[in-house]
Amino acid sequence: MSCCEGCCRGGEVDFTETPVAELYGSNCFSNAVMRERLPKNIYKEILAVQAGEKELTLEVAEVVAASMRDWAIGKGASHYTHWFHPLTGLTAEKHDAFISPTGDGGVLLEFSGKELIKGEPDASSFPSGGLRATFEARGYTAWDVTSPAFLKQDKTGTTLCIPTAFISYYGQALDKKVPLLKSIDALSQQAIRVLRTLGNTTSKRVFTTVGPEQEYFLVDKCFYDQRPDLILTGRTVFGALPAKGQELEDHYFGAIKERVADFMRELNYELWKVGIPAKTQHNEVAPNQFEIAPIYANSSAAVDANQLVMETIRGVARRHGLEGLLHEKPFAGVNGSGKHNNWSMATDDGLNLFDPGEDPASNARFLLFAAAVVEAVDRYALLIRSSTATSANEHRLGANEAPPAIISVFFGGPLTEILDNIAEGKTGGKAESGATIKIGVTSLPALPKDVSDRNRTSPFAFTGNKFEFRMVGSSQSIATPNTYLNVSVAQVLGEFADKLEAASNKHEAIQNIIKESYAKHRKVVFNGNNYSDEWVLEAERRGLPNVRSAVDALQVLIRSETVSLFEAHKVLTKEELESRYHIYLEKYSKQVNIEAGVTIDLARRYIFPAVSSYASSLAQDAAALAGIGASNAAQSKRAKRIADLAGELFEETAKLETALTEAQGIEDAFAQAKAYCEKIRPGMDSVRGKADALEKIVAKDAWPFPGYEELLFKL
Repeated sequence: MSCCEGCCRGGEVDFTETPVAELYGSNCFSNAVMRERLPKNIYKEILAVQAGEKELTLEVAEVVAASMRDWAIGKGASHYTHWFHPLTGLTAEKHDAFISPTGDGGVLLEFSGKELIKGEPDASSFPSGGLRATFEARGYTAWDVTSPAFLKQDKTGTTLCIPTAFISYYGQALDKKVPLLKSIDALSQQAIRVLRTLGNTTSKRVFTTVGPEQEYFLVDKCFYDQRPDLILTGRTVFGALPAKGQELEDHYFGAIKERVADFMRELNYELWKVGIPAKTQHNEVAPNQFEIAPIYANSSAAVDANQLVMETIRGVARRHGLEGLLHEKPFAGVNGSGKHNNWSMATDDGLNLFDPGEDPASNARFLLFAAAVVEAVDRYALLIRSSTATSANEHRLGANEAPPAIISVFFGGPLTEILDNIAEGKTGGKAESGATIKIGVTSLPALPKDVSDRNRTSPFAFTGNKFEFRMVGSSQSIATPNTYLNVSVAQVLGEFADKLEAASNKHEAIQNIIKESYAKHRKVVFNGNNYSDEWVLEAERRGLPNVRSAVDALQVLIRSETVSLFEAHKVLTKEELESRYHIYLEKYSKQVNIEAGVTIDLARRYIFPAVSSYASSLAQDAAALAGIGASNAAQSKRAKRIADLAGELFEETAKLETALTEAQGIEDAFAQAKAYCEKIRPGMDSVRGKADALEKIVAKDAWPFPGYEELLFKL
């Protein structure tokens, strides 16, 4: 038993005996629940609103609100909240009770259609990037009908949570949900145009689906509580690697320890209750690292679900005497954590637009949409890269477990050959299987669902009927990456649609569009090892950008071509993009500033006193040995080495503090973030180098906090 398994756990979790089929979605006001509880005509109205065919009326909202209230109160809810995604990257909620006082001293339990549709949280303290003054407090939340309401339950009570969008008094987006929803609409509009030219008259809407694979670490909470760096920053700013790390590869997909399995059972239980289809779980590569992945859902609901997954990981972990770490690189020297964003496009009548078909028409559609993605990824590589630009993810990108900052697409051999043949005008040639590849006339080679091997090093890999964007960080909201992907692909599809609508011969037009687009943009396709040094050189030869710094990557948000792209599709205005640019720069600087402050504090108040005391005791022991005529050479040498390193630690800490003061005084947001990136972070590394060297030679019981051995191997 760990040091806190018995004292923090509070007894075994009493799991319900309810069958999973009955348990699943029991705390989710899903379409299935609405179909049961709402009048048929109202339910049809809601479906039409979800499909974008109608606007929500107050009359319909009143009926839904009454049903939602009765459902929630029947399950013990006393409060409701509009649950939204401010630009902090987290979620926010303000709770209101259902009670409404009566004149005789009693109360009624009420919840109106107006309260369902719109809320008014104080917006003054949320990041706005200059969109509004701090004294301007009014902001509005608006019900997102595409994502189901759910109940949060804990020992303090039950709350009805209504997913919402968050806007300012003047209608500007103050959150991550509004641009996501707008980007889905933009993509749908352009994709439908393309489908109509291909003869599709039945699909009314295209939506994106997402299945994010969430990686995280678990550590024993008593060790966590003794690490101020983990508490304040989410990562260890100090820590020497133990003799064993992950080199034996014995943790990946290994047998799950009983304590972790117990945690995972409750995690699944909580997620299933709110309708999140958690499907797979396993040990990841690094010690005490794990992954959970759901089945795909529409992007809006998937974004909400992933935020809930992260929150639930933390909450359930604490009930098991554990702490869930979602930082991208909580431990130096072992794999960090990402969030593989499996992204696809589908129609409202069941077509997956990235699913290779068995007939000429299906294959033409597949290749056209695949070519659009390749072109979008090439043209908007910097924008897509910027969607993962955070200070935490900067520790991870380019390391052994994550793709480098070079955006490329993986297709695998068969599909790459087909597209290459088309690009080179070999329309009468043969693909590897021997079938002709003339689009719209003959079928592509019969391709299995898994058309290629998987490439775990590619940042943007085609994996059968979806693209896996692997650069997203584990603690990030997936709203921003999906928004940028959607609007990039929407732009290319719109240009394809213009050409197709003007063409007299659709078959030839399709052939020419795929040929010209892929020939121009296939430089972004790479099927090899993205982790190799050779690829970095090859990417440079191809002219692909390699923006290693998150600060530099964010600059694309204020470029004129980016503004034109977002404004053309009515996703974000110039002012909204500029606000996000400043918010993300400020967040970068603040995060590194906190980490540097913690580094200085731990070095001075914890490590330096501990090692000085230990060196002094060694020196005293050496003197005592000399006093009785015994050899003291080893003791003296060790004491001197520790004293020397302690002195170097003190000097490096002083340098870091001076640099930090200078960085804090810089007023320009970009210049300040650059200083934190290029001066403060290297300074922190220098301090860490001295401290980690000391940890290796100071007695275990003299070191001031638990090391990597406890954090990574004791559960």
